[in-house]
Amino acid sequence: MDYILNQDRIQPYGALDFIARQVVEGFITGLHKSPFHGFSVEFAEHRQYNAGESIKHIDWKIYGRTDRLYVKRYEEETNLRCQLIVDNSSSMYFPVIDRPSIDNPNKITFSIYATAALMYMLKSQRDAVALSVFSDGLEFQTEAKSSSVHHKYLLSELEKMLQPISVNTRKNTFATQALHEIAERIHKRSLVVIFSDMMESHADINELFSALQHLKHNKHEVILFHVVDKSKEIDFEYDNRPYKFIDMETGDEVKLNPIEVKERYIQSVRHFKQELMLRCAKYHIDFVEADINKGFDQILMPYLLKRERLF
Repeated sequence: MDYILNQDRIQPYGALDFIARQVVEGFITGLHKSPFHGFSVEFAEHRQYNAGESIKHIDWKIYGRTDRLYVKRYEEETNLRCQLIVDNSSSMYFPVIDRPSIDNPNKITFSIYATAALMYMLKSQRDAVALSVFSDGLEFQTEAKSSSVHHKYLLSELEKMLQPISVNTRKNTFATQALHEIAERIHKRSLVVIFSDMMESHADINELFSALQHLKHNKHEVILFHVVDKSKEIDFEYDNRPYKFIDMETGDEVKLNPIEVKERYIQSVRHFKQELMLRCAKYHIDFVEADINKGFDQILMPYLLKRERLF
């Protein structure tokens, strides 16, 4: 899906809020005959049909069983709580781009726009949203609220993360500690949505999976969006020539021709991804590979499907 944005229109509204709205409204329009009832309403209860009113919402199945007319009632207030978690470590700033944008994102830019789009949907549905940001520690954490003031505050914090950082800034991924801490702070049943490349710098892989399992505490529903540049990080698609690869979290450098290590690299990455998917399946966590080159439908549709299962 293409998003054509007029910069003069964006400025008065705030770029992130405006773009998030465009992404969501374009997505909803693209659903056509949606399997969901509307965008901001949920089924509440039945009531008796009154003569003269519209027959649009009559439940004909109940009529067939009882020979009485009942109408479905809907309500806007759904009271869903959603905890959005964004990995802000240095590896999320891959690939290195002079001016990342919605049309040409790196992993952190993609994650921020996706988070803002989900926030817009949550706000439209009058749901409560909380935001957590981590790297080598928990950088930012809020409570879940549904007010417009809270929504604007979260957008302002996300907009700060869109600012470029120095190439010399090194923030390791320490997801294990941060996820345990976040899990301890979520006291009410929530939908937990994580945006991360899961490139853990410190912990044993089993400790990382233990932290993911901890998020299922108190019967939370969890979606892990594994944010990647699939062509570069998974398929290792580079030209047949020498490159200098730099670890964005440690600064370590290695010079090589990608063709020399491609087969071993792909095997290693696929093994990690398969193990991650298996553990997520074991813990009943929805795993979604979020390729930054494939747009936001791959984020919004899994969210709607998960939401539909919650009610």
